Amino acid sequence: MTTPTILHVDMDAFFASVEQRDDPALRGKCVVVGGSHRGVVAAASYEARKFGIHSAMPIFQARQRCAQLVIVAPKKGRYSSVSRQIMAILNDYSPLVEPLSIDEAFVDITGCGRLYGTPRETARRIKQRIQHETELTCSVGIAPCKFLAKIASDMDKPDGLTEITPGQAAEFVRMLPAEKVPGVGRRAQAILAGLGIRTLGDVQAFDPALLVRRLGKFGHRLIKLAQGRDDRPVTPDSEVKSVSSELTLAENTKDTTVLAAHLLAQAETVARQLRRDGVQARTIYLKLKTANFQQFTRCHTLARPVRSSEAIYRTALSLLNAFSLNQPVRLVGLGAGNLLSASHPVQQSLFGDALQTPPDHPRWEKVDRAVDAIADRYGASTVIRGTLSGRHKHNKPSGDAG
Repeated sequence: MTTPTILHVDMDAFFASVEQRDDPALRGKCVVVGGSHRGVVAAASYEARKFGIHSAMPIFQARQRCAQLVIVAPKKGRYSSVSRQIMAILNDYSPLVEPLSIDEAFVDITGCGRLYGTPRETARRIKQRIQHETELTCSVGIAPCKFLAKIASDMDKPDGLTEITPGQAAEFVRMLPAEKVPGVGRRAQAILAGLGIRTLGDVQAFDPALLVRRLGKFGHRLIKLAQGRDDRPVTPDSEVKSVSSELTLAENTKDTTVLAAHLLAQAETVARQLRRDGVQARTIYLKLKTANFQQFTRCHTLARPVRSSEAIYRTALSLLNAFSLNQPVRLVGLGAGNLLSASHPVQQSLFGDALQTPPDHPRWEKVDRAVDAIADRYGASTVIRGTLSGRHKHNKPSGDAG
């Protein structure tokens, strides 16, 4: 049986690197991509990381660590465009490409040696082509399974290339620190440390039953990984599970008019992504985080799937209006889930007010598509609703999005 050869391709400080590439004035500087002073860091350049700045860190803390910090607002559409370019390159080397996020993917190159050479040569080709076509660097891990490939890609960043051969895998696993294993967070680290487990080699010698009692289901997975077993295949074209947009507000507010305006902008963002992905949603989610950092989520499942901004907005607005705001809101988010292919047949309503177009009517999507066409050609801010004309000056997308 042929031993699998898996690559994990991970772009280096992707959002920040795109910003530095597009604006030469940012090169060599401490750059973070994120929202306002109340938001969090979505990505940090390697120059910023030298100051201990990392993703998910509050912006105000990042400012405290680096007085010369440059904060850049996220450009989601730009990153998505570059991501599609990168994934297209990877698909030229194998039909088995599994995107994990906007900036990383697994690639199964098993049996591709005659086309592109050894795994290391194939990885070099991919790295060179990505750098040539996008002016960005990536780090690549090569291993006989997914979890080792992912670990390998992080061992020599940025612009790294690390290979764990089948012959090296057993010893590598034995010596691997437990905190390096994907899925081992702070809680699991504390439990393992309390049991005297420091490496996967320690896991191999530990009582499996006790480990499962302490870690639950993850204990079973950790035991398999300690044995070097990760049989998960590279699955191409993973289905999109949900689409969402979030915003940390410049100022806390209980004003539903202000929140509704943000929901309208988010509905347009989410609807546009649904159309790009060729899907429609049956369930709409509203997310609110209050000033005391409590988080609330409400959802509504529609009778018919939609992907027009009007239908999504009206559903989110009804969820907002039904919510009792006891605290000012600091973050608002809108999401769409329970996705179906756009080719899924939709039964339109036979009744309705003849003087008012219902929100799930196809006419609303036609309007959205017309706006999409203008935005793609002239820029996203070319056509905006009148109620949103001043909003973008005061609030910027936050890195709080999960």
